[in-house]
Amino acid sequence: MKRSEALVVTVGANPAEVERSLAGGELECPLCGGVLARWGHARPRVLRGGQGPVRLRPRRARCSGCGSTHVLLPAFALLRRADLAEVIGAALAARALGKGARPIATASGRALATVRGWLRRFGARAEAVRVFFTGLLVETGVDPVPPAQGPSPFADAVAAVAGAASAVSSRWPGIGRVSPWRAASAASGGRLLSPGWPR
Repeated sequence: MKRSEALVVTVGANPAEVERSLAGGELECPLCGGVLARWGHARPRVLRGGQGPVRLRPRRARCSGCGSTHVLLPAFALLRRADLAEVIGAALAARALGKGARPIATASGRALATVRGWLRRFGARAEAVRVFFTGLLVETGVDPVPPAQGPSPFADAVAAVAGAASAVSSRWPGIGRVSPWRAASAASGGRLLSPGWPR
């Protein structure tokens, strides 16, 4: 992994749990495997959720091994996106069901250009996304059954995301039910719609 690619580490949504994990040395540097420790905060930001704005000030951490610093991004957020993972995921799921960008934008209350951007980015790499999440499903599922082929590569990728989230929840029930899109954000390190992911 290149240094420039590892500036963000995806963590849980509960800030108190993130603090406990940092204090207990439970978070690992994705570059070298060293222990991450507290290192201030990233800039505050406001994300758009389905029920209104979500204010966020992500924690920063520094590796005790290599000295690199990382932003600890909650799993409900995607890297460089102003909307929550569930909002974007709902748009992707609607597209998989055959809806167009304009009705999706209207239903979500987002600009048409924004929605088209999400759909294009996801659609351009739908096969790679499908392969990644099908692999996660097979690796983590108790008795994995990959999704059947759907009407389009886009729909297949969305089905793979949902299948992988279900497999993770059934394998580790202690983590509770997590939306497919939070699971996708966590599995992708917040990079679900980032250029070059997955490789």
